[in-house]
Amino acid sequence: MTTCEDVQAYLDRLDLSVESVAEDMWLVRTNEDAELVVHYAPPVLVMRVRVMPIPADPTRAAAMSRQLLEYNARDLVHGSYGLEGDVVVLTDALLLADLDFTEFEASVDSLSLALASHVSALAPYREG
Repeated sequence: MTTCEDVQAYLDRLDLSVESVAEDMWLVRTNEDAELVVHYAPPVLVMRVRVMPIPADPTRAAAMSRQLLEYNARDLVHGSYGLEGDVVVLTDALLLADLDFTEFEASVDSLSLALASHVSALAPYREG
């Protein structure tokens, strides 16, 4: 099983800014300047990015939700968009049983690419 120390070593191999925020949690700044939280939570490694607040207007919120579901269905290899309270998040969970660096890096890259690809299309849903 991949250990917390293994995850730290994987993070050290990335060409990104990484800050340890707890013994089992790191904050990774992507090239797109997003904050990716990596949490070692056996039996999985959880990655999560806060994307944006949900629009207050129900019609706009429904349209955005539909867009996110379409991205989940056709664009995402790793992870999915979801809602956490009133915030859109992009998450992925990787099994620690046999996680290697290549799979870890692919997930980080996929989440970063999704954010870079989708942020302009989601911008009209931002308020204020």
